[in-house]
Amino acid sequence: MKPKIRVLFVCIHNSARSQMGEAFLKQAGGVRFEVQSAGIESGKLNPLVVRALKEVGIDISGNKTKQVSDFIDSGELFDYVITVCDETSAERCPLFPGQALRLHWGFPDPSVLQGTDEEKLSAIRSIRDAIKEKVKTWSVTV
Repeated sequence: MKPKIRVLFVCIHNSARSQMGEAFLKQAGGVRFEVQSAGIESGKLNPLVVRALKEVGIDISGNKTKQVSDFIDSGELFDYVITVCDETSAERCPLFPGQALRLHWGFPDPSVLQGTDEEKLSAIRSIRDAIKEKVKTWSVTV
């Protein structure tokens, strides 16, 4: 049996984009992947992201946010570290020990969206769908 491909999704607060990446790779990748997500800093789940994922049958409401430093301090190794924040924030992501291949997939930050909750949710749906498509496409090529 081949070892699972270990993947860590990283964004600023582990509140939205990295959580979506983790959820979609768990869904698309099945047993081939071991997937985690973390933030550069502490955060809390974005409730509108939780809602947007529930709309597509994924419940992350019980997820806890995690920090990148916890994974580094524990010595966990990953095959891929995928940053899903903007380019400037991705540069703040620390280097991981081992042979992790670092990928950057930039997506807009749901926490800076303006407007009513419905307007924000509409924009989050677009981000959600873009992350889902990117994860799905990538997962079949690895």
